[in-house]
Amino acid sequence: MNLTLEAPLLSTQDRCDRCGAQAYVKVLLEAGGELMFCAHHARAHEDALRPLAAEVIDETERLHIKPEPVED
Repeated sequence: MNLTLEAPLLSTQDRCDRCGAQAYVKVLLEAGGELMFCAHHARAHEDALRPLAAEVIDETERLHIKPEPVED
C-alpha cells in the first residue's frame, strides 16, 4: 500500500461510501475501482483495506487546518 500526500484531490462533493460524510480518504483498489471514506471509517476499516489497496490518498490532515480570519 502506498500512502500519498499531495495537493487536495478530494473535494467537498466527495462522500464517504459508508456514512455519507465528507470523504478525506480515497482507496484505489488493486482489482480496480475506488472507495471513499470519512476519517472515522477510514481508520475503522484500515486493516481490512490495506491488503486490497493499490494506493491510499489520505487527506485527513486537512481536518486540522485552521482557516485564516477574514478581515473586514
